[in-house]
Amino acid sequence: MIQSTLCYMERGDEYLMLHRVKKKNDMNHDKWLGIGGKFEDKESPEDCLLRECREETGLTLTDYRYRGLVTFVSDEYPTEYMHLFTATEWTGDPHECDEGELAWIKKEELLSLPMWEGDKIFLRLLDEDRPFFSLKLQYEGETLVLAVLDGQKIV
Repeated sequence: MIQSTLCYMERGDEYLMLHRVKKKNDMNHDKWLGIGGKFEDKESPEDCLLRECREETGLTLTDYRYRGLVTFVSDEYPTEYMHLFTATEWTGDPHECDEGELAWIKKEELLSLPMWEGDKIFLRLLDEDRPFFSLKLQYEGETLVLAVLDGQKIV
């Protein structure tokens, strides 16, 4: 089982997105994601969030919010518990990311980009400013076959 973080850094009506095009053998190849990655030993969700954002962007988050827990179940990959955050303030100078291309994308344009179907669900929940949530997403290959929000089936 994998533990990870994902953060949508928010600047007005835009999110900082990562187009995953540089890493070899990447399950997220050519998809657009927020910023984040896997836990290292002894890290809390916040520790992982801050480290991953600094590594991928060069920025240090100073105002962030824990928004939900997303459980990914797949017939191809291990189960993953992803801790979802948003951030509105940071310091530092941005740098290039070795995993892909960083770009500020208008929120209204996000759903037209290549991304996992389940990501569209939690982006909508973030947009609705839903209180802390638990979302289970089950995939067969790249097809979303089940989505359960706070214990209620929605897909």
